[in-house]
Amino acid sequence: MEREQLKISLTEIIKTNKTINERLQEICNLLRLNVAHYDWVGFYFADANKRELHLGPFAGLPTDHTTIQFGKGICGQVAESNETFLVDDVTAQDNYISCNIDVKSEIVVPIIVNGINIGQIDIDSNTASAFTNEDQELLEWLTDEIAEMYKG
Repeated sequence: MEREQLKISLTEIIKTNKTINERLQEICNLLRLNVAHYDWVGFYFADANKRELHLGPFAGLPTDHTTIQFGKGICGQVAESNETFLVDDVTAQDNYISCNIDVKSEIVVPIIVNGINIGQIDIDSNTASAFTNEDQELLEWLTDEIAEMYKG
């Protein structure tokens, strides 16, 4: 699916009257099925008091990493930095938590609502250097749209 069509489909999901979790699950499914190098797509949400991330909706193989401490792994680092983290080669990262031995690259984009990082979208690829600037732009657009769901 081309990026513009993907955006249209994602916007349609975001604007439905379904629960937020239902919409997030549909987003995961759509991205995983329609972007060849998105092998695992999921959301983690922050519990700032406990400094933990908790797994939300996802599409792909199950993971044992349902709770991640802030600062641990790529997701935990994004919880602290509030910035997109794109990793071309996960084996080159000292602070990487492996969810699946086949994963070669990862991108994590924060969801910022009213200046607060409430969570993130995490995408794993079984292809090295899979993610491009186009992926980053699409996912940053998407997390901005998701943030609006939480405001509304």
